[in-house]
Amino acid sequence: MAGDDDLFGQEHVRVYMETDGERGYNWRGQTILLLSTKGRVSGEERTTPLIHRTDDGTWVVVASRGGAPDHPDWYKNLRADPEATIQVKGERIPVRATVASGEDRARLWQLMTERWPAYDQYQQKTSREIPVVVLERR
Repeated sequence: MAGDDDLFGQEHVRVYMETDGERGYNWRGQTILLLSTKGRVSGEERTTPLIHRTDDGTWVVVASRGGAPDHPDWYKNLRADPEATIQVKGERIPVRATVASGEDRARLWQLMTERWPAYDQYQQKTSREIPVVVLERR
């Protein structure tokens, strides 16, 4: 059986869901949540594992896509419909997404790059400003 650090993509989602995050919540020294959005085209639920941090009762994630030139699909889905669900360990939580801007974005970006310094490298690879998304309990 592969270690949790080897989990990726939909395999990560499956294992996390099957174990209520007992496997998959801790990944490469990071904490992971599962974000479920409604597909903006298909209307079907899509679930993505994301590094997160908490900030004043909210969850913060970064739409980096490894520095690719286009935003990740989950981010596009949230822009079309900001209501989503996250799973943190065994708890499923309805949330509303907002995109941080200005000083708040700068503060949260710093918070996230302290946790995952590669975000700064990803930003260098792309001309788009990588969004920082705040997920607040509904």
